[in-house]
Amino acid sequence: MREIIFDTETTGLDNREDRVIEIGGVELINRFPTGRTFHQYINPQGRSVHPEAQEVHGISNADLEGKPTFPEILDDFLEFIDGAKLVAHNANFDMGFINAEFARLSVAAVDPGLVIDTLALARRKHPMGPNSLDALCRRYGIDNSRRTKHGALLDSELLAEVYIELIGGKQAALVLDSAAGSAANGRSSVDVEIVISARPEPLPPRLSEAEIAAHEKLVGQLGEKAIWSKLAQQTPSA
Repeated sequence: MREIIFDTETTGLDNREDRVIEIGGVELINRFPTGRTFHQYINPQGRSVHPEAQEVHGISNADLEGKPTFPEILDDFLEFIDGAKLVAHNANFDMGFINAEFARLSVAAVDPGLVIDTLALARRKHPMGPNSLDALCRRYGIDNSRRTKHGALLDSELLAEVYIELIGGKQAALVLDSAAGSAANGRSSVDVEIVISARPEPLPPRLSEAEIAAHEKLVGQLGEKAIWSKLAQQTPSA
């Protein structure tokens, strides 16, 4: 299964007029980071960055001069997300801007069934919140000290770690990593330590007293060397 964890930065909040100015993405295969990423600053084609937006992401109009336009990065972006599910935090915002850019170029909108919103996942798992990206990083012990401003690629990298925690996928990723190591060493299986805890209260017996007595009588006729006799000696009486 291929997933792209992605984030956008924009000139403002209205996708009908504002434009995408940064896209960052991280590729996961079977919930495991592959190391493949996508990152691009984008010239908004005459649309100025709102001061409030610049306070959030730190990207100025001057920073975007000479950067490629969205039509110029379209093919690379489509190739990167092709065949993958798209994962974003507050996905309605990011997908609204991506689909608005697609519409300007007569490209079909992304199927909503391919989009996963980690904010919705977090609200279901942690209904008392808070569920911002920074709050989730703190909750899961993920180092976000580099995040002094919002940035599409850094936020995607952090969100990838948060997403794996949200879906309980870290254990699965470790097993996959162990399997890969075993394959490299020529082994075909993974050694897993299984710990079985005792029940706090034993289950009630399913055998009647008459059945237990009949069994004990039979075992007594088998002789001391019989396996059943040895087991009977090792089993503590009730």
